[in-house]
Amino acid sequence: MAMRPWMMAAVFGVATMAGVAAPAAQARTYIDVDVVRVAPPPPRYERIRPRPGYAWAPGHWRWTGRGYVWVGGHYLRVRPGYVYVGPRWNHHGPGWRFRDGYWVRR
Repeated sequence: MAMRPWMMAAVFGVATMAGVAAPAAQARTYIDVDVVRVAPPPPRYERIRPRPGYAWAPGHWRWTGRGYVWVGGHYLRVRPGYVYVGPRWNHHGPGWRFRDGYWVRR
């Protein structure tokens, strides 16, 4: 019975050191897609209300590797001297390629 506290301390110590040595997890913020063979569904209707000082980034279909998932639109603060171009799917060869939204200087 006297060994039990020492064993627990040893297990806890090893587990703690393993956690310190483990690399930090990193989340991917995008899915790297070259060409998708399945055409995206038509865009969904979104009600937009004008909002001074903001541009609308329309919703779009995002490919997950298994199918499409709808990502709803949202407002972006206007950048003076720039125009926002919304995300889109472009027909590319035998499939489709996604281009995320971006700002273009006027």
